[in-house]
Amino acid sequence: MEKPLKLKPTEDTPQVVFDISKDQFIISGKSLPENPAEFYEPIIDWISSYIKKPNAYTEFKINIEYFNSGSVKQIMVLFTLLEEIITTGNKVKIVWCYDKNDDLMEIKGYEFKNMLTIPFELTVC
Repeated sequence: MEKPLKLKPTEDTPQVVFDISKDQFIISGKSLPENPAEFYEPIIDWISSYIKKPNAYTEFKINIEYFNSGSVKQIMVLFTLLEEIITTGNKVKIVWCYDKNDDLMEIKGYEFKNMLTIPFELTVC
């Protein structure tokens, strides 16, 4: 079983909690790292390993308040990896949470949804 990945939030980076045994797959907070590729590398590596033997159902929650353009690219890489879970015969869904007054994050959620083939739910959190 993959060891849980837990990253504490900072002023510029989101909290990350990936724990297979607890069915927790969450990224929340702000994503403004100076070097997004470097910050997201262990996250992408963890997901790359996880998709080889995923849970029967994976609900991946994203609750990001704000992100920079470099983070958008890394998040899309994560979402693309999650699409591979379907090829294993397992189910996956992305839940995009946004504040009801945050039109920009709602729009970004719809943009991601339109680029992906896996179930993608937008919800006010």
